[in-house]
Amino acid sequence: VREATEIVKRDYPDIKDFVDGPIQFDAAVDPEVAAVKYKGNLGPVAGQANVCVFPDLNAGNNAYKAVQQASGCVAIGPVMQGLKMPVNDLSRGCTVEDIVQTVVVTCVQAIAAKGATPPGSPRQSEQQHLLRGVD
Repeated sequence: VREATEIVKRDYPDIKDFVDGPIQFDAAVDPEVAAVKYKGNLGPVAGQANVCVFPDLNAGNNAYKAVQQASGCVAIGPVMQGLKMPVNDLSRGCTVEDIVQTVVVTCVQAIAAKGATPPGSPRQSEQQHLLRGVD
C-alpha cells in the first residue's frame, strides 16, 4: 500500500492531495478516530476516505465480508475495473442474488465499454429523440 501510494502521487500529481496511505481503516473513514490517532496532524484524506485499497486480495475479501456480515447491507462485488473486457468474480459461498447482482454490474460495464447507454436510462431516451430528428 505504501508503494502504491508513492506511485500514485508520483505519476498523478494532480490528485496527490487526495491520496494517503497506509492508513488504518477506522482512521480512514471516521473523522473522530482520525483526530485521536493523528492528534491534529491529519493527512489529506484521514477521516473522509471514500476509496480504500487493501494490500492483497485476501485482506480485501476479509474486510469486504466482515462489513457485509456486520452491517447486514447488500454488498456487490468484487467488481474488477481496468480490464479489456468486463469480468467479475464470485465467491464460492455466493447466493443466487449475488450472482444476479454481479451479472447486472457486468452488463452495465459491457454497455459502458461500447459507449452505449442502458435501456430505459434518461440518456437513451435523449439519444432516441435525437435519432428520430424530433426537437
